[in-house]
Amino acid sequence: MKNKWFYPLLILSTVFSVVAHFLLANESVKFIASCLSLLLWAALLGKSTESVAHYAGERLGGLLNATFGNAAELIIAIFLIKAGLFDMVKASITGSVIGNLLLVLGLSLLVGGMKFKMQHFNPILAGHNASLMMLSVIALFIPAVFISDLTPSDINTLSLIMAGLLIIGYLLWLYFSLFTHKKELSEEYFLASQTDQSAAVPIKQEEDKEEPSWSRNISLLLLIVSTAFVAVQSEWLVHSVESVAKALGWSEIFVGAFLIAIIGNAAEHSAAIFLAVKNRIGAAVEIAIGSSLQIALFVAPALVFISLLFGSQMNLVFTPHEIAAIAVSALIASSISRDGSTNWYEGVLLLIVYVILGAAFFVL
Repeated sequence: MKNKWFYPLLILSTVFSVVAHFLLANESVKFIASCLSLLLWAALLGKSTESVAHYAGERLGGLLNATFGNAAELIIAIFLIKAGLFDMVKASITGSVIGNLLLVLGLSLLVGGMKFKMQHFNPILAGHNASLMMLSVIALFIPAVFISDLTPSDINTLSLIMAGLLIIGYLLWLYFSLFTHKKELSEEYFLASQTDQSAAVPIKQEEDKEEPSWSRNISLLLLIVSTAFVAVQSEWLVHSVESVAKALGWSEIFVGAFLIAIIGNAAEHSAAIFLAVKNRIGAAVEIAIGSSLQIALFVAPALVFISLLFGSQMNLVFTPHEIAAIAVSALIASSISRDGSTNWYEGVLLLIVYVILGAAFFVL
């Protein structure tokens, strides 16, 4: 981080959060303190993963960025499961998916498009991402359709089967994209295949030469430290979120789908937008869409198995409102990204849909 104010603010927010958690009784103050500290640590997490991604390469770097960017959501979800707040877990999963597809991707396309008239990325990868988004919608839709004809035990069994299949499907996708078809899905292969070398290409190549802020070892150290602090702040956030939601009159689904999701997505917000501004839109799209796919196809199914460790299984039955929100988000994100080119107006369209869904969940 080159901003001189960032580290002092990070230290002050962390101290404030520690004092609020151990010495104050007001849950609202605890919640605000945890949110501020979590946002800053998530920003450092995003920057450190971006630096690690530089050393790991574009595709693997995007995966690492999405994975560690999702660390906040996963940690928050585990503590919510421990507290028995399954509905809020599902809402936060919904919020993470639509937040990445609409808010993170929308802001990236908008900010990047304001600097570069057209930005291009690998359309082959975009097509596969669109198919995987449809798979995530199908996986959430099927249990909701059959729930009326199944017993609670059958629902839990079906959830375990589907969770296992989704995890296998996601792991095979990683093998497909990082090994057997790594070349075809890479940004370099896409650029080399273009016969019309637009002005964006040399700009991109020039930006790619920019050195990261830290060395590889420092980047890894900051990655580990920021992940640990994100975990601590996430646990404190969960302890106060329920009472704050009741005090404000907000529903659990709105708090989980938007408030917690926005806070948890801070790492993706910063990293994807920074990359889009540098005309590395392929990496930005990989973070935004790849993060949503990881949440839907790996994190959510993994939470089903993790819930067994706490003695009460979470199922994969989402509400019709949550399924509709994910389906709408996947549909427009797939439509916009499938051709492998973007502009600022497409970012505006994604953000409009996000605000529409936010308004609907708020009044629900």
